[in-house]
Amino acid sequence: MYVFLPSTVPALATLLDEGRLEGEPLIAFTADPGPGDDAEEAEYDAMYAAAEESLRLLRTDPGAPRRRVVLTAEMPDHVVDHEARQGDGVARVSVRAAIPYKKLKSAHVDDEGAAADIAEAADDPASEAAGDHELLWFAVQEIRYLIEDARP
Repeated sequence: MYVFLPSTVPALATLLDEGRLEGEPLIAFTADPGPGDDAEEAEYDAMYAAAEESLRLLRTDPGAPRRRVVLTAEMPDHVVDHEARQGDGVARVSVRAAIPYKKLKSAHVDDEGAAADIAEAADDPASEAAGDHELLWFAVQEIRYLIEDARP
């Protein structure tokens, strides 16, 4: 199952150091389109549901760079539990296993220029400041460079 995992830049550094994501269960989102729904649109919506959760993670880590981070991974169905519908075409899931680096498919991260708006959105859950910013796609191999660029 293809899952979208909310994260932060410091968590990416930990991922590289440890070679896996841990913390059971890991909250994630997946596309769950209904009959006749567009699967690609559902994946986009699942990615942005994870981006909203990333804002909550940023709220609890004031020292983290103000950039939403979403990781995508392909996990076996038997380690993923559906928790609830998150909206049209999106399900909130939990992953009951560590996610090895090799299972990651990509990273989606805000541009550095979005930092002020992301900070506002992280501080105020009612803010829609992050809504104007699209996440950028990065290959898994580029995560190292994202971390280096984000360091002060």
